[in-house]
Amino acid sequence: MTIYKEASEIDLLIKNAQKILIIQPDNPDGDSMGSALALEQILGDLGKVTEMICGAKIPDYLSYLSGWDRVSDFCSIDFDLSIVVDTSSTSLLYNITKHHGLNFMSSKPLIVIDHHSNTQNIEFATISLNIPSASATSEVIYELSKQLNWQVNKRAMDSITAAILSDTLGLTTVNVSSRTIYIIAELVDNGVSLSELENNRKKVNFKSPELVHYKGQLLERIEYLLDDRLALLTIPWSEIEHYSPLYNPSMLALEDMKLTTNTAIAIVLKIYPKGKLTAKIRSNIGWPIAGKLAEFFGGGGHDYASGFKITSGASIEKIKSDIIVKTSELINASI
Repeated sequence: MTIYKEASEIDLLIKNAQKILIIQPDNPDGDSMGSALALEQILGDLGKVTEMICGAKIPDYLSYLSGWDRVSDFCSIDFDLSIVVDTSSTSLLYNITKHHGLNFMSSKPLIVIDHHSNTQNIEFATISLNIPSASATSEVIYELSKQLNWQVNKRAMDSITAAILSDTLGLTTVNVSSRTIYIIAELVDNGVSLSELENNRKKVNFKSPELVHYKGQLLERIEYLLDDRLALLTIPWSEIEHYSPLYNPSMLALEDMKLTTNTAIAIVLKIYPKGKLTAKIRSNIGWPIAGKLAEFFGGGGHDYASGFKITSGASIEKIKSDIIVKTSELINASI
């Protein structure tokens, strides 16, 4: 079991709170969703009233995680404590803060639980538990629960397991440690069924013929730059609006983009109204530059998986040009 020096302070903050907000970043993924669901169960067993919040619609591909539909984009102002999971950056909480302002979060105690190394800090957080050596935020939550003797019920164990498997691509990423594997084994020993979780995930992720054809269109539009080291794809708002209810367009193409010969890094840009743009970044083993690239644009993440958001209204041409220049710099520094 990993020991966190921040545990006692976190325990005290939670003991002194009755209603707790659990906040995910605007780009929810399997780890943020699983972490939020696990905390909902753990804190509920501690007698707390919880409310799960996300500034973006939970993608349909995460609906295999039981309880995903309890996440709301409405944020109650009646709370005693908030816990932000899977990010340490206010830039990834843009939608929440846009509607409610930062004051609602800074007015009450705030705990950050994360595992990303290349992130800005939420300066007004009361306590930040950020463990970059952990494979996932859900791993940090599991270790914290063990240290504080919190009950982790079956639903929480399922959520933690699914979250770790999601963020590590089935225990295959470079940040998977022997401790990560031990935790999964311990969860299985306590009743988690890996086959059941995987079957549930597969059922949700079957794709319609329409999506398969659309994926083909996306793959045709990939730009290969910097001697094919950079694979870049842009998705306009019209496609986001049409296809997002069916599946996250970025995830239809991103893994295939990584699998191109010579490609070091793959980036999908999504263009929204009112000058907003998001980027999802994945890099291949041997090219630990995704986090540094995201950080350059005000985002964050891991060495091999990261993202950023721009709301300045900068043109797509300017953003792409800056991406190419910075990516070239990072690639050359890694050779």
